[in-house]
Amino acid sequence: MKADPDAQLKLLDLQKLDSAADQRKHQRAHLPEDAELAQLTVRRSDVLGRSRDQQIVVDDLVVAQEKADADVEQVKARRKRDRDRMDQGLITNPKDLERMQHELESLERRIATLEDEELEVMEDLESAQQDLATMKADLAETDERIAAVTAARDEKHAEIDADLARIAADREPVVAALPADLLALYDRLRASKNGVAAAELRARQCGGCMMTLDPAEIADIRTKAEDDVVRCEQCQRILVRTSESGL
Repeated sequence: MKADPDAQLKLLDLQKLDSAADQRKHQRAHLPEDAELAQLTVRRSDVLGRSRDQQIVVDDLVVAQEKADADVEQVKARRKRDRDRMDQGLITNPKDLERMQHELESLERRIATLEDEELEVMEDLESAQQDLATMKADLAETDERIAAVTAARDEKHAEIDADLARIAADREPVVAALPADLLALYDRLRASKNGVAAAELRARQCGGCMMTLDPAEIADIRTKAEDDVVRCEQCQRILVRTSESGL
């Protein structure tokens, strides 16, 4: 293939721009914020799930406490009713009075048992509410961190996108100055050579694969015309000759 030496030199400018764009695209795809956001999303899902389960526990304990309160009040009401009947002298039969006294003693024991159960439910509810509050605080903290990291990521995205837009703008005139066949070769090599299609031959070394050319290859390159497009025998990339090539 033939190409004007100036066009071949422009390949180095194009390669520099494309390599810069590739680097920025890689950075955009591998931002540490994205990795942190992935972790935070998993954490948030876990905390949210546990908090929902804990809310069910709290709700059940609230119902249990209401029932315990009602049970205590019901028995206390019965005790008051029996005491009032005795205090008002409505029960005169000795056997009935004795039976009523035994019933009051039984009610007192029942109230003590129910109050113990009520206290246990209250303690369980308080503990469950504290756990739920901790989970909600953790969820809020996680949401704040997600918002902060998302903002930082978006800022970096905007910065990188601006860089890519500038690179694309700089690339257009370089591409326009290249012959179609040379550009097509460059694009094919870019696709198959990890993005590096053209490299400077510097001090007899290929800037693409970093291999030093052997004397026979150097001698062959010396015989080629300035407009010949030279390829590295090792990596097949386009070798661009400059005053630093060591020829």
